[in-house]
Amino acid sequence: MSVELNHTIVHARDNRESAEFLAHILGLEAGTAWGPFIPVATSNGVILDFAAIPAESIAMQHYAFLVSDEEFDVAFARIQQAGITYYADPHLKQPGEFNHHHGGRGPYFTDPAGHGVEIITRPYAGHEQTPTTS
Repeated sequence: MSVELNHTIVHARDNRESAEFLAHILGLEAGTAWGPFIPVATSNGVILDFAAIPAESIAMQHYAFLVSDEEFDVAFARIQQAGITYYADPHLKQPGEFNHHHGGRGPYFTDPAGHGVEIITRPYAGHEQTPTTS
């Protein structure tokens, strides 16, 4: 049996706002509410289910998205158009820059709930995906 991540819950102050924020940046769709969740599906089938919880209960998480060079250009333009501060590092110490790890490009920024979001054009060493077998 192959094991794949199917979905995960992303805590947010406002689940619709956070889902639409990420969907807009990545060029995805925020789905129809399903119970307490607003889903955003990625192209590899993983669903991010945004759930509203009290702000004081939200622990910052990190979400990295691998995109093509063309998708990066579009997403980065959206980041700039929205006036979102972006950084070259996960500690948010290098504003207005992005990194070039492994020959790619990658900015970090935060979503409305304070989660760290990263878009990258090349997977980091040790994070390459290999084909699954059944």
